[in-house]
Amino acid sequence: MSKYTTTSYLIEGMSCGACAQSAEKILSRQKQLSRVSVNYASKKVQITAEQSPDLEQLNAALKKAGFQLLPPAPDQRAAARERAQKKQKQSFRQLFLASLFALPLFVVSMLMPPFAGDNYLMLFWASMILFGPGRQFFIKAWQQLKVGQSNMDTLVALGTGTAYVYSLIATFLPNWWSSQGLSPHVYFETAGLLQTFILLGRYLEGRAKAKASKALDALLDLQPPTVQIWQHEIWTEMPLAAAQAGDRLLIRPGEQIPLDATILEGESEVDEQLLTGESLPQHKRVDDPIWAGTLNQTGRLVVEAKKGADQSRLAQIIELVETAQSSKAPIQKLVDKISGGFVPVILVLALLTALIWFFFGPTPVWSHALNNMVAVLVIACPCALGLATPMAIMLGIGRGAKLGLLLKGAESLEAAQTIDAFVFDKTGSLTEGQMKLQADEWRQSMAHYWPALYALEENSEHPLAKALLNLSERPSHLPKVDRFQARSGRGVLGQIAGQTYAVGNRQLLVEQGLAPKDLANGPWQAWEAEGQSVLFFAVERQLIAAFAFSDVLRVGAKETVAALQARGIKTYMLSGDQKVVVDRLANELGIAHAQAELLPEDKINFIKELQAQGLRVGMLGDGLNDAPALAQADLGVSLNAGTGVALEAAEALLLKNEPWQLIQLLDLGQASMKILRQNLFWAFAYNLLGIPIAAGLLYPFTGYLLDPMLAGAAMAFSSVSVVLNSLRLLSWPISKMTA
Repeated sequence: MSKYTTTSYLIEGMSCGACAQSAEKILSRQKQLSRVSVNYASKKVQITAEQSPDLEQLNAALKKAGFQLLPPAPDQRAAARERAQKKQKQSFRQLFLASLFALPLFVVSMLMPPFAGDNYLMLFWASMILFGPGRQFFIKAWQQLKVGQSNMDTLVALGTGTAYVYSLIATFLPNWWSSQGLSPHVYFETAGLLQTFILLGRYLEGRAKAKASKALDALLDLQPPTVQIWQHEIWTEMPLAAAQAGDRLLIRPGEQIPLDATILEGESEVDEQLLTGESLPQHKRVDDPIWAGTLNQTGRLVVEAKKGADQSRLAQIIELVETAQSSKAPIQKLVDKISGGFVPVILVLALLTALIWFFFGPTPVWSHALNNMVAVLVIACPCALGLATPMAIMLGIGRGAKLGLLLKGAESLEAAQTIDAFVFDKTGSLTEGQMKLQADEWRQSMAHYWPALYALEENSEHPLAKALLNLSERPSHLPKVDRFQARSGRGVLGQIAGQTYAVGNRQLLVEQGLAPKDLANGPWQAWEAEGQSVLFFAVERQLIAAFAFSDVLRVGAKETVAALQARGIKTYMLSGDQKVVVDRLANELGIAHAQAELLPEDKINFIKELQAQGLRVGMLGDGLNDAPALAQADLGVSLNAGTGVALEAAEALLLKNEPWQLIQLLDLGQASMKILRQNLFWAFAYNLLGIPIAAGLLYPFTGYLLDPMLAGAAMAFSSVSVVLNSLRLLSWPISKMTA
């Protein structure tokens, strides 16, 4: 039975969403491939085939359209990052060069009155743009034409090229143009400035897209480059890739755990918050499992690797993020979707216009035919079409920045307007992610014992110890602590003035001789039932005090959930924390659907189930364990206080760390998409009305013919209207939290 395999390749040469469609069509014609998926956002191609594809044959087919597949390599991500950085620098150089010539072109054509020789100056500046940084549009348009495709480059090349050629004729044959009763107006500024603006848009788009690839890089950074392996009776430092299942590894305090493993020797506190969302370090001892990417905090561990680096749970998370990102269909800009049919229609209309006027029009038929054909092409120049989407997106993102919303691209805004369900991580998203003292019970005088308690806990690195020290001010005089001990997973001990002081959990105090019945009655039973962490303080087998700790809600979390529900958006909470903690918090927030003790793969599967029901899902998360789910969600959102992995996997960041910014994000998405749709409506309505007039539709009834100069003015007006409409986003009302 044959077995199909799927391989990911990088693809170069794509400049817009229509390019992905073009490349996919070319590859789909190859019989050796069973399935092809081209992702414009990630510049990757997923190829499914029965046998290893013949890259030379595939590239031979792609080369005609200007594309190239790059073979997989161990350092593919590093190479891809280097190529992207190089391309972005090249894009900036092209924009800078075009701007040098566009600035004087704009001043002379728009701000200064005509003077002798101005056309020749504008010809020079426009030529420097079109045949310098702008030649890429003509090259790519020609490559697309050779394979029977068209894209935004085709529109740009057609519009700017026609304006340029028309202006050349008007510049070098002005008397002949005037003798035909036509105005020898030039449109060099149309050609040069339009290309410069599009180069600016592509540069900004490239900067935004460069951030997307950092999610996987951040995950990979959790893997240490080397590992200590027991070989030949000594510990030997070797590359991580050399470690295999069954190897004995040494992990020192403060080091990241390199592989999934089982502890053979030692015990330690392990911070698993990045992987599970658990707010407290987990105590690990012999025979306990530990996971790659987590942090060994306090103890020296000797472990046995259970899997290689490419099979660890961290590696699975990396694969989940990559798969989720690649499986999402890239948002096809409406302009690119329609341009494939728009360009041939314009060509046909322009040709028909010339033929009709040549065979049926009044004399001079040739000049009328050329004049009206050029008017059609100039008025159909995609200025408004090219501005409609980027202006709305750029201003929407700019408004977001002022609100403290960092959006990585149009996808964030487009997704924000369609969300039907919102999934929340608990720890660090709805809560602060830091343990705080919630209650305390003193059986003896606090004033008497506080200095000793402070002195003892000041030596501890445990998060609960740090929270406990906030109970009161630091005493001016602290007693000396002798024989300090940190009992992993239990608490701390110390001698003060010859007496034994202990701060820790029930197990520690029982080990120190405190009778279990002494801990049977007290408010801590209710604290523990509510899922709060409890510490006891004892001196020489006498209970002095008890303390309750828990994570606290972020300001605005409750109001945010209520506002989402008021809009008809379903709310869910997913967490790796204990069920009692999750249920208590869900009840406080008014979230009816909450699940606890989940692994990263459980979260991503839950989101897939919601999407299978036809829901558009948003998610707010902040940890490593949230990264796959953030990538799978239609809108992944992270707080700025989240981990680097979550920040990179998310499509939007809440810079103020306020959950209420989610509501503002939804408002901004709705406003931006409304403006964008208005822009596109105007751009297409303008073409639908302007093209027939430019073709001479009014001539039989009024004797009116549209001069190409007026066609250019109409085109400029359409662009200005799109810009002015987009500027409304700067003052669009955005919800503010009033509760």
